[in-house]
Amino acid sequence: MSLFIGTANADLKSDDPVTLVENITGQIFAKVTENLEAYKNDEELLEDLVREDLMPLLDINYAARLILGREGRGIDQEKIDQFANVMSNLLIDRYSAGLLQFSSKIKLQVLPQRGELNPKMTRVRTRVALPDGGEAPVDYAFRQTPEGWKAFDVIVEGISYITTYRNQIMPDVQANGIDSVINRLSRGELELTD
Repeated sequence: MSLFIGTANADLKSDDPVTLVENITGQIFAKVTENLEAYKNDEELLEDLVREDLMPLLDINYAARLILGREGRGIDQEKIDQFANVMSNLLIDRYSAGLLQFSSKIKLQVLPQRGELNPKMTRVRTRVALPDGGEAPVDYAFRQTPEGWKAFDVIVEGISYITTYRNQIMPDVQANGIDSVINRLSRGELELTD
C-alpha cells in the first residue's frame, strides 16, 4: 500500500516536513471522505485531486534518479524527466486506488520529529491504522529544495519504495535501455510491485 500526502493549502517553503504531513493528510483524506461517491464513480476526478494535491510535494526527478541509481548516470535530463513522469503516473494510480480502498477508514498518527531537521534527509514517522485493527509504520523521507521541503521516498513497514523499484527496474534498464523501460512502463507491460 503506498500512501502519500497532498499539498492543498500547504506552504512548502515555510512548513517543516512534520507540519506538512499533519496538515495535508487530514485535508486530502477529508476531501475523499466527503466526496467518496463522486470519486468512486469518476476515477479521473480522484486522479486529478491526487495530481493537484500530491505532486507539488514530491521531488519526482530526484526520486527517479535514485531509482535509476548508477544506470541513471549519463542519461540526459529529457529521459530522466520522461521516466519521472511515468513513475509519477504509476504513483498517482496506486495512491488513488489506495484512497478508495481505505477511504474513511484511514487514520494516520504523525509521530513527533526526532532530532534536528536535516536538509539532506529528514524522516517523518507515521502510523497508519489498518482496517483489521493493526497499524503499519509509513515513513516519508524529505529533503530541502529551493522550492521547500519535498518528499522523495516512502518507507512502508521498513521497505523503501525507491529501493524496491530500483531492484525491479535496474536489470531491465541494463538489459534493454531506458527508452524500452519508459515505453514498457507507459504501456503497462512492465509491472512494478510494492
